[in-house]
Amino acid sequence: MKLTKDSNYTYILRCSDGTFYTGWTVNLEKRINTHNSGKGAKYTKTRLPVELVYFEEFSDRNAAQKREYEIKQMPRKEKEKLIASFYNAF
Repeated sequence: MKLTKDSNYTYILRCSDGTFYTGWTVNLEKRINTHNSGKGAKYTKTRLPVELVYFEEFSDRNAAQKREYEIKQMPRKEKEKLIASFYNAF
């Protein structure tokens, strides 16, 4: 899977304690590395390492941020279904 430059991404990470973290970024690979270095979000800092389990690509920032909010409002079971459908697509 190739990541596009100048795109916006909404992503879900699985933390070492099994919880999920959802965010958005313009550079997915760099952002995951930042999280795993302990310099990402306060939430992930104490739950390392994190693993990318889901992402969506958007052409504009507002769409990515809107989707981030939608995913954050989902119950855990819905997030698990989203992640499962992502893996089943491959």
